[in-house]
Amino acid sequence: MTDTASHTARLALVGDRSPTVVSHSRIPRLLAALVERDRLVLDAYWIPSEEAGDEDVVRGFDAVWVVPGSPYRSEAGVLAAVGAAREHGIPFLGTCGGFQHTLLEYARTVCGLTRVAHAENDPDADDPLIEPLACSLLGHEAAVRVEPDSLARSVIGAERTVEQYFCAYGPTRHLDALRAHGLRFSGHDEDGAVRVAELPGHPFFLATLFQPELAGDGSRPHPIVRALARAAVEHAGERARLR
Repeated sequence: MTDTASHTARLALVGDRSPTVVSHSRIPRLLAALVERDRLVLDAYWIPSEEAGDEDVVRGFDAVWVVPGSPYRSEAGVLAAVGAAREHGIPFLGTCGGFQHTLLEYARTVCGLTRVAHAENDPDADDPLIEPLACSLLGHEAAVRVEPDSLARSVIGAERTVEQYFCAYGPTRHLDALRAHGLRFSGHDEDGAVRVAELPGHPFFLATLFQPELAGDGSRPHPIVRALARAAVEHAGERARLR
């Protein structure tokens, strides 16, 4: 175990906490399992979407996880949290709605596609980046192919994984523009649809349309959740060394 295991990392859970969202109720169990199984201690704080609009809100954290539960009360707040983590090298994970808004933030801010929208938030948008899936994935389980030499592959440790979904929206257009501006799509379903995105050169920046927090019964955290925790603890250790 590395020395970083002794550091307590601060984790921002960005989203509108609700007892009706299964993944929200699963997260405390995952945090406890990380301590018990891996000695990875995360001090987690829930940040409602409308409070995340100020970039400084998340900058003091060692990791940011934009959790499922869209539509969020504040799209702008969620996008600000994604951007702060991306720009300041804070370990980041976005799952389900977090994945969708990660792509939205990148398209608008990095690619200059300022008019793209999320159809769940703006159903009449002229240029939706995120649209209803042809086949809803609400409550579905499906395979994901993970590209070699990617962060996702190094974390998951396999070429193929079967994951849990609870979503009805996904990316449909402008994917070439996102790739051209540096975002990597490192996981796809059996038909080639994008399911994982990451940002090369960032300490840890991963987003998945599936929900790794729903894997198993929560007693054994998914490798992606464990990897985020390790990145957060390493970030906390680095901050401590720089003080």
